[in-house]
Amino acid sequence: MPQLGLLPGRAWTVLLGLLRPPPGALCIRAVRSHSQVAEALIASQLKPHQEKSNFTIKTPKGTRDLSPQQMVVREKILDVVVSCFKRHGAKGLDTPAFELKEILTEKYGEDSGLIYDLKDQGGELLSLRYDLTVPFARYLAMNKVKKMKRYHVGKVWRRESPTIVQGRYREFYQCDFDIAGQFDPMIPDAECLKIMCEILSGLHLGDFLIKVSDRRILDGIFAVCGVPESKFHAICSSVDKLDKISWKDVRHEMVVKKGLAPEVADRIGDYVQCHGGISLVEQMFQDPRLSQNKQALEGLGDLKLLFEYLTLFGVAEKVSFDLSLARGLDYYTGVIYEAVLLQTPVHAEEEPLNMGSVAAGGRYDGLVGMFDPRGHKVPCVGLSIGVERIFSIVEQRIKTFGEKIRTTETQVFVATPQKNFLQERLKLIAELWDAGIKVAIKRENLVAEIQKRLSES
Repeated sequence: MPQLGLLPGRAWTVLLGLLRPPPGALCIRAVRSHSQVAEALIASQLKPHQEKSNFTIKTPKGTRDLSPQQMVVREKILDVVVSCFKRHGAKGLDTPAFELKEILTEKYGEDSGLIYDLKDQGGELLSLRYDLTVPFARYLAMNKVKKMKRYHVGKVWRRESPTIVQGRYREFYQCDFDIAGQFDPMIPDAECLKIMCEILSGLHLGDFLIKVSDRRILDGIFAVCGVPESKFHAICSSVDKLDKISWKDVRHEMVVKKGLAPEVADRIGDYVQCHGGISLVEQMFQDPRLSQNKQALEGLGDLKLLFEYLTLFGVAEKVSFDLSLARGLDYYTGVIYEAVLLQTPVHAEEEPLNMGSVAAGGRYDGLVGMFDPRGHKVPCVGLSIGVERIFSIVEQRIKTFGEKIRTTETQVFVATPQKNFLQERLKLIAELWDAGIKVAIKRENLVAEIQKRLSES
Protein backbone atom coordinates (compact mmCIF):
# COMPACT_ATOMS: atom_id res chain seq x y z
CA MET A 1 0.00 0.00 0.00
CA PRO A 2 1.54 3.36 -1.03
CA GLN A 3 2.26 6.03 1.56
CA LEU A 4 -0.47 8.66 1.62
CA GLY A 5 1.78 11.56 2.54
CA LEU A 6 0.95 14.54 4.73
CA LEU A 7 -2.49 16.17 4.51
CA PRO A 8 -3.21 19.80 5.37
CA GLY A 9 -4.91 20.54 8.75
CA ARG A 10 -8.30 21.24 7.19
CA ALA A 11 -8.24 17.90 5.37
CA TRP A 12 -7.57 16.06 8.65
CA THR A 13 -10.51 17.85 10.23
CA VAL A 14 -12.82 16.70 7.43
CA LEU A 15 -11.40 13.19 7.58
CA LEU A 16 -11.89 12.92 11.36
CA GLY A 17 -15.39 14.30 10.99
CA LEU A 18 -16.19 11.50 8.59
CA LEU A 19 -14.65 8.88 10.85
CA ARG A 20 -16.40 10.05 14.04
CA PRO A 21 -19.82 8.32 14.21
CA PRO A 22 -22.75 10.56 15.05
CA PRO A 23 -24.57 9.85 18.33
CA GLY A 24 -26.63 6.67 18.08
CA ALA A 25 -25.04 5.49 14.84
CA LEU A 26 -23.99 1.90 14.49
CA CYS A 27 -20.25 1.09 14.68
CA ILE A 28 -20.42 -0.72 11.35
CA ARG A 29 -21.34 2.54 9.65
CA ALA A 30 -18.18 4.16 10.98
CA VAL A 31 -16.11 1.27 9.70
CA ARG A 32 -17.73 1.56 6.27
CA SER A 33 -17.06 5.35 6.15
CA HIS A 34 -13.43 4.79 7.14
CA SER A 35 -13.02 2.23 4.38
CA GLN A 36 -14.52 4.53 1.73
CA VAL A 37 -12.29 7.47 2.68
CA ALA A 38 -9.19 5.28 2.66
CA GLU A 39 -10.08 3.94 -0.80
CA ALA A 40 -10.60 7.49 -2.12
CA LEU A 41 -7.22 8.62 -0.79
CA ILE A 42 -5.46 5.59 -2.26
CA ALA A 43 -7.16 6.21 -5.64
CA SER A 44 -5.97 9.83 -5.65
CA GLN A 45 -2.42 8.70 -4.95
CA LEU A 46 -2.48 6.04 -7.68
CA LYS A 47 -4.12 8.17 -10.39
CA PRO A 48 -0.88 9.63 -11.88
CA HIS A 49 0.58 6.13 -12.15
CA GLN A 50 -2.54 4.80 -13.86
CA GLU A 51 -2.47 7.64 -16.39
CA LYS A 52 1.09 6.74 -17.39
CA SER A 53 -0.13 3.41 -18.74
CA ASN A 54 -1.83 5.32 -21.60
CA PHE A 55 1.39 7.13 -22.56
CA THR A 56 2.51 6.50 -26.18
CA ILE A 57 6.24 6.26 -26.78
CA LYS A 58 7.06 8.10 -30.01
CA THR A 59 9.21 10.86 -31.45
CA PRO A 60 7.72 14.37 -31.56
CA LYS A 61 5.77 15.32 -34.68
CA GLY A 62 8.05 16.22 -37.57
CA THR A 63 11.13 14.45 -36.15
CA ARG A 64 12.56 10.96 -36.44
CA ASP A 65 15.28 8.60 -35.29
CA LEU A 66 17.88 7.34 -37.76
CA SER A 67 18.83 3.67 -37.71
CA PRO A 68 22.46 2.54 -38.21
CA GLN A 69 21.63 1.77 -41.87
CA GLN A 70 20.15 5.25 -42.37
CA MET A 71 23.16 6.87 -40.69
CA VAL A 72 25.47 5.19 -43.20
CA VAL A 73 23.48 6.67 -46.10
CA ARG A 74 23.36 10.12 -44.51
CA GLU A 75 27.10 10.15 -43.78
CA LYS A 76 27.85 9.27 -47.42
CA ILE A 77 25.65 12.15 -48.62
CA LEU A 78 27.25 14.60 -46.19
CA ASP A 79 30.72 13.42 -47.23
CA VAL A 80 29.99 14.29 -50.88
CA VAL A 81 28.60 17.69 -49.88
CA VAL A 82 31.33 18.69 -47.41
CA SER A 83 34.13 17.42 -49.69
CA CYS A 84 32.84 19.75 -52.42
CA PHE A 85 32.70 22.70 -50.00
CA LYS A 86 36.29 22.07 -48.92
CA ARG A 87 37.41 21.68 -52.53
CA HIS A 88 36.24 25.24 -53.09
CA GLY A 89 38.29 26.55 -50.15
CA ALA A 90 35.59 26.89 -47.47
CA LYS A 91 36.35 26.87 -43.73
CA GLY A 92 34.09 25.14 -41.22
CA LEU A 93 31.99 27.17 -38.76
CA ASP A 94 29.43 26.38 -36.05
CA THR A 95 26.96 28.59 -34.15
CA PRO A 96 24.59 27.95 -31.21
CA ALA A 97 21.37 25.99 -31.80
CA PHE A 98 19.44 28.94 -30.36
CA GLU A 99 19.85 32.68 -30.77
CA LEU A 100 18.48 35.79 -29.09
CA LYS A 101 14.90 36.12 -30.31
CA GLU A 102 15.51 39.66 -31.60
CA ILE A 103 18.32 38.34 -33.84
CA LEU A 104 15.88 36.14 -35.76
CA THR A 105 12.75 38.32 -35.88
CA GLU A 106 11.83 40.31 -39.01
CA LYS A 107 14.26 38.36 -41.21
CA TYR A 108 11.97 35.74 -42.76
CA GLY A 109 8.83 37.59 -43.89
CA GLU A 110 5.66 35.53 -43.53
CA ASP A 111 7.73 32.55 -42.38
CA SER A 112 8.64 34.31 -39.12
CA GLY A 113 5.63 32.57 -37.54
CA LEU A 114 7.43 29.24 -38.01
CA ILE A 115 10.21 30.13 -35.56
CA TYR A 116 10.32 28.05 -32.36
CA ASP A 117 10.41 30.37 -29.32
CA LEU A 118 11.88 28.91 -26.13
CA LYS A 119 10.01 29.32 -22.85
CA ASP A 120 10.99 32.46 -20.90
CA GLN A 121 12.61 31.28 -17.67
CA GLY A 122 13.51 34.69 -16.33
CA GLY A 123 16.55 35.20 -18.52
CA GLU A 124 17.12 36.09 -22.18
CA LEU A 125 14.35 35.65 -24.75
CA LEU A 126 15.61 32.90 -27.07
CA SER A 127 14.51 31.08 -30.22
CA LEU A 128 15.77 27.98 -32.02
CA ARG A 129 17.58 28.92 -35.23
CA TYR A 130 15.39 28.87 -38.34
CA ASP A 131 18.29 28.61 -40.77
CA LEU A 132 22.09 28.92 -40.80
CA THR A 133 22.25 32.17 -42.79
CA VAL A 134 21.09 34.68 -40.17
CA PRO A 135 23.42 33.23 -37.48
CA PHE A 136 26.30 33.51 -39.99
CA ALA A 137 25.48 37.17 -40.63
CA ARG A 138 25.34 37.77 -36.86
CA TYR A 139 28.77 36.08 -36.51
CA LEU A 140 30.29 38.31 -39.21
CA ALA A 141 28.93 41.49 -37.63
CA MET A 142 29.82 40.49 -34.07
CA ASN A 143 33.41 39.55 -34.97
CA LYS A 144 33.86 42.36 -37.55
CA VAL A 145 34.77 39.83 -40.27
CA LYS A 146 34.81 41.43 -43.73
CA LYS A 147 35.75 38.47 -45.91
CA MET A 148 35.15 34.75 -45.42
CA LYS A 149 34.28 31.61 -47.33
CA ARG A 150 32.62 29.19 -44.93
CA TYR A 151 30.54 26.02 -44.75
CA HIS A 152 28.25 24.93 -41.95
CA VAL A 153 26.39 21.66 -41.39
CA GLY A 154 23.84 21.83 -38.58
CA LYS A 155 20.27 21.30 -37.45
CA VAL A 156 17.53 23.92 -37.79
CA TRP A 157 13.93 23.94 -36.56
CA ARG A 158 10.66 25.15 -38.14
CA ARG A 159 7.08 24.93 -36.81
CA GLU A 160 5.55 23.94 -40.13
CA SER A 161 3.32 21.04 -41.08
CA PRO A 162 5.71 18.17 -41.83
CA THR A 163 5.47 16.10 -45.00
CA ILE A 164 7.57 13.04 -44.22
CA VAL A 165 7.29 11.49 -47.71
CA GLN A 166 8.74 14.64 -49.28
CA GLY A 167 11.50 14.95 -46.68
CA ARG A 168 9.94 17.94 -44.90
CA TYR A 169 10.49 17.87 -41.13
CA ARG A 170 10.32 20.24 -38.20
CA GLU A 171 13.88 19.35 -37.23
CA PHE A 172 16.32 18.88 -40.08
CA TYR A 173 19.88 19.39 -41.25
CA GLN A 174 21.05 22.16 -43.54
CA CYS A 175 24.39 22.21 -45.38
CA ASP A 176 25.34 25.80 -46.18
CA PHE A 177 28.13 27.35 -48.21
CA ASP A 178 28.56 31.13 -48.21
CA ILE A 179 31.00 33.70 -49.56
CA ALA A 180 31.23 36.97 -47.66
CA GLY A 181 33.19 40.01 -48.85
CA GLN A 182 33.77 42.29 -51.80
CA PHE A 183 34.63 40.48 -55.04
CA ASP A 184 34.24 41.06 -58.77
CA PRO A 185 30.52 41.06 -59.70
CA MET A 186 28.86 37.67 -60.19
CA ILE A 187 32.00 35.54 -59.72
CA PRO A 188 30.98 34.30 -56.22
CA ASP A 189 27.40 33.82 -57.46
CA ALA A 190 28.61 31.73 -60.39
CA GLU A 191 30.81 29.65 -58.07
CA CYS A 192 27.78 28.88 -55.86
CA LEU A 193 25.86 27.61 -58.90
CA LYS A 194 28.88 25.58 -59.98
CA ILE A 195 29.00 23.98 -56.49
CA MET A 196 25.30 23.08 -56.75
CA CYS A 197 25.97 21.32 -60.06
CA GLU A 198 28.98 19.45 -58.68
CA ILE A 199 27.10 18.18 -55.62
CA LEU A 200 23.92 17.13 -57.44
CA SER A 201 25.97 15.41 -60.14
CA GLY A 202 28.17 13.71 -57.53
CA LEU A 203 25.15 12.31 -55.69
CA HIS A 204 23.80 10.75 -58.92
CA LEU A 205 20.24 11.91 -58.29
CA GLY A 206 19.29 12.08 -61.95
CA ASP A 207 18.56 15.07 -64.15
CA PHE A 208 18.19 18.45 -62.48
CA LEU A 209 17.63 22.12 -63.31
CA ILE A 210 18.72 25.26 -61.49
CA LYS A 211 16.25 28.14 -61.76
CA VAL A 212 17.71 31.64 -61.36
CA SER A 213 16.21 35.09 -61.09
CA ASP A 214 16.92 38.36 -59.27
CA ARG A 215 14.93 40.10 -56.55
CA ARG A 216 15.64 43.44 -58.22
CA ILE A 217 14.00 42.21 -61.42
CA LEU A 218 11.00 40.98 -59.46
CA ASP A 219 10.69 44.28 -57.58
CA GLY A 220 10.99 46.08 -60.92
CA ILE A 221 8.17 43.95 -62.34
CA PHE A 222 5.98 44.78 -59.34
CA ALA A 223 6.74 48.49 -59.75
CA VAL A 224 5.96 48.70 -63.49
CA CYS A 225 2.82 46.59 -63.03
CA GLY A 226 1.46 48.97 -60.41
CA VAL A 227 1.95 47.08 -57.12
CA PRO A 228 2.15 49.49 -54.14
CA GLU A 229 5.64 49.31 -52.60
CA SER A 230 4.11 48.39 -49.22
CA LYS A 231 2.78 45.17 -50.79
CA PHE A 232 6.04 44.09 -52.49
CA HIS A 233 6.97 41.47 -49.85
CA ALA A 234 3.42 40.11 -49.58
CA ILE A 235 3.04 39.72 -53.36
CA CYS A 236 6.53 38.24 -53.58
CA SER A 237 5.57 35.49 -51.13
CA SER A 238 2.53 34.71 -53.31
CA VAL A 239 4.65 34.44 -56.46
CA ASP A 240 7.00 32.12 -54.57
CA LYS A 241 4.17 29.55 -54.43
CA LEU A 242 4.03 29.08 -58.21
CA ASP A 243 6.10 25.90 -57.97
CA LYS A 244 3.40 24.39 -55.72
CA ILE A 245 0.08 25.80 -56.97
CA SER A 246 -1.26 27.10 -60.29
CA TRP A 247 -1.15 30.72 -61.47
CA LYS A 248 -4.93 30.83 -61.09
CA ASP A 249 -4.65 30.06 -57.38
CA VAL A 250 -1.75 32.50 -56.92
CA ARG A 251 -3.76 35.24 -58.67
CA HIS A 252 -6.75 34.50 -56.41
CA GLU A 253 -4.54 34.89 -53.33
CA MET A 254 -3.14 38.19 -54.60
CA VAL A 255 -6.56 39.67 -55.37
CA VAL A 256 -8.82 38.21 -52.66
CA LYS A 257 -6.48 37.78 -49.71
CA LYS A 258 -3.94 40.55 -50.31
CA GLY A 259 -6.14 43.19 -51.91
CA LEU A 260 -4.32 43.59 -55.22
CA ALA A 261 -6.24 45.03 -58.16
CA PRO A 262 -7.17 42.27 -60.69
CA GLU A 263 -5.62 44.14 -63.65
CA VAL A 264 -2.34 44.53 -61.72
CA ALA A 265 -2.30 40.80 -60.97
CA ASP A 266 -2.87 40.05 -64.67
CA ARG A 267 0.09 42.22 -65.67
CA ILE A 268 2.29 40.37 -63.15
CA GLY A 269 1.11 37.08 -64.65
CA ASP A 270 2.41 38.10 -68.09
CA TYR A 271 5.92 38.21 -66.62
CA VAL A 272 6.16 35.55 -63.93
CA GLN A 273 5.06 32.73 -66.22
CA CYS A 274 8.11 33.26 -68.47
CA HIS A 275 11.23 31.10 -68.32
CA GLY A 276 14.21 30.47 -70.61
CA GLY A 277 17.92 31.06 -70.95
CA ILE A 278 20.14 33.99 -71.86
CA SER A 279 17.76 34.77 -74.73
CA LEU A 280 15.01 35.61 -72.22
CA VAL A 281 17.40 37.98 -70.43
CA GLU A 282 17.99 39.78 -73.74
CA GLN A 283 14.24 39.84 -74.37
CA MET A 284 13.59 41.47 -70.98
CA PHE A 285 16.13 44.19 -71.83
CA GLN A 286 13.87 45.13 -74.77
CA ASP A 287 10.64 45.07 -72.75
CA PRO A 288 9.06 48.54 -73.06
CA ARG A 289 7.97 48.71 -69.42
CA LEU A 290 10.73 46.79 -67.65
CA SER A 291 13.52 48.62 -69.52
CA GLN A 292 12.38 51.84 -67.85
CA ASN A 293 13.04 50.52 -64.34
CA LYS A 294 16.54 51.07 -62.94
CA GLN A 295 16.40 48.19 -60.45
CA ALA A 296 15.29 45.70 -63.08
CA LEU A 297 18.03 46.81 -65.50
CA GLU A 298 20.68 46.30 -62.80
CA GLY A 299 19.38 42.79 -62.14
CA LEU A 300 19.23 41.92 -65.85
CA GLY A 301 22.79 43.20 -66.33
CA ASP A 302 24.07 40.96 -63.52
CA LEU A 303 22.20 37.94 -64.89
CA LYS A 304 23.73 38.46 -68.32
CA LEU A 305 27.20 38.50 -66.74
CA LEU A 306 26.30 35.47 -64.61
CA PHE A 307 25.38 33.42 -67.70
CA GLU A 308 28.74 34.32 -69.28
CA TYR A 309 30.60 32.92 -66.26
CA LEU A 310 28.35 29.84 -66.11
CA THR A 311 29.23 29.14 -69.73
CA LEU A 312 32.94 29.31 -68.85
CA PHE A 313 32.31 26.94 -65.91
CA GLY A 314 30.53 24.54 -68.28
CA VAL A 315 27.19 24.48 -66.43
CA ALA A 316 25.06 27.04 -68.33
CA GLU A 317 22.90 24.30 -69.85
CA LYS A 318 21.78 23.31 -66.34
CA VAL A 319 20.54 26.83 -65.52
CA SER A 320 17.25 28.49 -66.53
CA PHE A 321 16.15 32.12 -66.08
CA ASP A 322 12.74 31.71 -64.40
CA LEU A 323 10.73 34.80 -63.48
CA SER A 324 8.41 32.78 -61.22
CA LEU A 325 11.26 32.22 -58.76
CA ALA A 326 10.82 34.57 -55.82
CA ARG A 327 12.44 33.06 -52.68
CA GLY A 328 10.11 34.55 -50.05
CA LEU A 329 12.76 35.31 -47.40
CA ASP A 330 13.08 39.03 -46.76
CA TYR A 331 16.87 39.22 -46.65
CA TYR A 332 17.56 38.42 -50.33
CA THR A 333 18.67 41.47 -52.32
CA GLY A 334 19.95 40.22 -55.70
CA VAL A 335 20.45 36.97 -57.59
CA ILE A 336 18.39 34.04 -56.26
CA TYR A 337 18.40 30.39 -57.35
CA GLU A 338 16.81 27.03 -56.66
CA ALA A 339 17.71 23.54 -57.87
CA VAL A 340 14.97 21.03 -58.68
CA LEU A 341 15.13 17.39 -59.70
CA LEU A 342 13.44 16.46 -62.95
CA GLN A 343 11.54 13.27 -63.68
CA THR A 344 11.88 11.86 -67.20
CA PRO A 345 8.49 12.20 -68.97
CA VAL A 346 6.64 9.16 -70.31
CA HIS A 347 6.18 10.72 -73.74
CA ALA A 348 8.96 12.43 -75.68
CA GLU A 349 6.91 15.58 -76.43
CA GLU A 350 6.23 16.26 -72.72
CA GLU A 351 8.36 18.57 -70.58
CA PRO A 352 10.35 17.04 -67.66
CA LEU A 353 8.37 16.97 -64.40
CA ASN A 354 9.54 18.94 -61.35
CA MET A 355 10.11 16.53 -58.43
CA GLY A 356 10.86 19.24 -55.86
CA SER A 357 13.58 21.58 -54.65
CA VAL A 358 16.82 20.07 -53.31
CA ALA A 359 18.99 23.20 -53.02
CA ALA A 360 18.52 26.96 -52.98
CA GLY A 361 20.23 30.23 -52.17
CA GLY A 362 20.94 33.76 -53.25
CA ARG A 363 22.58 37.10 -52.54
CA TYR A 364 21.92 38.96 -49.28
CA ASP A 365 24.05 42.11 -49.23
CA GLY A 366 22.16 43.92 -46.47
CA LEU A 367 21.78 41.25 -43.78
CA VAL A 368 25.12 41.76 -41.97
CA GLY A 369 24.46 45.52 -41.81
CA MET A 370 21.29 44.84 -39.79
CA PHE A 371 23.48 43.61 -36.92
CA ASP A 372 26.31 46.14 -37.21
CA PRO A 373 25.88 49.16 -34.88
CA ARG A 374 27.05 51.50 -37.66
CA GLY A 375 25.19 49.66 -40.40
CA HIS A 376 28.35 48.59 -42.25
CA LYS A 377 27.38 46.13 -44.97
CA VAL A 378 29.25 42.99 -46.01
CA PRO A 379 28.14 41.60 -49.40
CA CYS A 380 27.24 37.91 -49.11
CA VAL A 381 26.00 35.14 -51.35
CA GLY A 382 25.40 31.50 -50.51
CA LEU A 383 23.54 28.25 -50.99
CA SER A 384 21.90 25.57 -48.87
CA ILE A 385 21.67 21.88 -49.77
CA GLY A 386 18.40 20.16 -48.79
CA VAL A 387 19.89 17.07 -47.17
CA GLU A 388 16.57 15.67 -45.88
CA ARG A 389 14.94 15.82 -49.31
CA ILE A 390 17.98 14.18 -50.92
CA PHE A 391 18.14 11.57 -48.16
CA SER A 392 14.47 10.65 -48.72
CA ILE A 393 15.10 10.16 -52.44
CA VAL A 394 18.21 8.03 -51.92
CA GLU A 395 16.52 6.00 -49.18
CA GLN A 396 13.55 5.27 -51.44
CA ARG A 397 15.85 4.10 -54.22
CA ILE A 398 17.68 1.76 -51.84
CA LYS A 399 14.35 0.20 -50.84
CA THR A 400 13.20 -0.07 -54.45
CA PHE A 401 16.35 -1.85 -55.66
CA GLY A 402 16.86 -3.86 -52.45
CA GLU A 403 20.39 -2.57 -51.86
CA LYS A 404 22.11 -3.80 -48.71
CA ILE A 405 23.86 -1.37 -46.40
CA ARG A 406 26.91 -2.31 -44.36
CA THR A 407 26.67 -0.58 -40.97
CA THR A 408 30.24 -1.19 -39.75
CA GLU A 409 33.70 -0.83 -41.29
CA THR A 410 35.21 -3.97 -39.75
CA GLN A 411 38.23 -5.23 -41.71
CA VAL A 412 39.31 -8.23 -39.64
CA PHE A 413 37.72 -10.90 -37.40
CA VAL A 414 40.03 -12.65 -34.93
CA ALA A 415 39.04 -16.22 -34.04
CA THR A 416 40.66 -19.52 -33.01
CA PRO A 417 39.62 -23.11 -33.85
CA GLN A 418 39.89 -24.21 -30.20
CA LYS A 419 38.74 -22.72 -26.93
CA ASN A 420 40.95 -21.38 -24.13
CA PHE A 421 42.82 -18.93 -26.37
CA LEU A 422 41.06 -15.79 -25.10
CA GLN A 423 44.21 -14.09 -23.77
CA GLU A 424 46.16 -14.66 -26.98
CA ARG A 425 43.20 -13.40 -29.05
CA LEU A 426 42.88 -10.21 -27.02
CA LYS A 427 46.63 -9.50 -27.30
CA LEU A 428 46.47 -9.90 -31.08
CA ILE A 429 43.34 -7.72 -31.32
CA ALA A 430 45.07 -4.98 -29.28
CA GLU A 431 48.07 -5.04 -31.66
CA LEU A 432 45.78 -4.71 -34.68
CA TRP A 433 43.81 -1.84 -33.08
CA ASP A 434 47.08 -0.06 -32.25
CA ALA A 435 48.09 -0.43 -35.90
CA GLY A 436 44.89 1.34 -36.98
CA ILE A 437 43.16 -1.78 -38.30
CA LYS A 438 39.41 -2.08 -37.73
CA VAL A 439 38.86 -5.31 -35.81
CA ALA A 440 35.76 -6.87 -34.27
CA ILE A 441 35.96 -9.29 -31.35
CA LYS A 442 34.57 -12.75 -32.18
CA ARG A 443 30.86 -13.12 -31.59
CA GLU A 444 28.89 -16.20 -30.62
CA ASN A 445 28.15 -17.33 -34.16
CA LEU A 446 31.25 -16.41 -36.14
CA VAL A 447 30.29 -18.40 -39.26
CA ALA A 448 26.93 -16.64 -39.57
CA GLU A 449 28.63 -13.29 -38.96
CA ILE A 450 31.18 -13.85 -41.72
CA GLN A 451 28.47 -14.98 -44.15
CA LYS A 452 26.47 -11.86 -43.35
CA ARG A 453 29.46 -9.57 -43.99
CA LEU A 454 30.28 -11.31 -47.25
CA SER A 455 26.69 -10.86 -48.47
CA GLU A 456 26.78 -7.17 -47.52
CA SER A 457 29.98 -6.56 -49.42
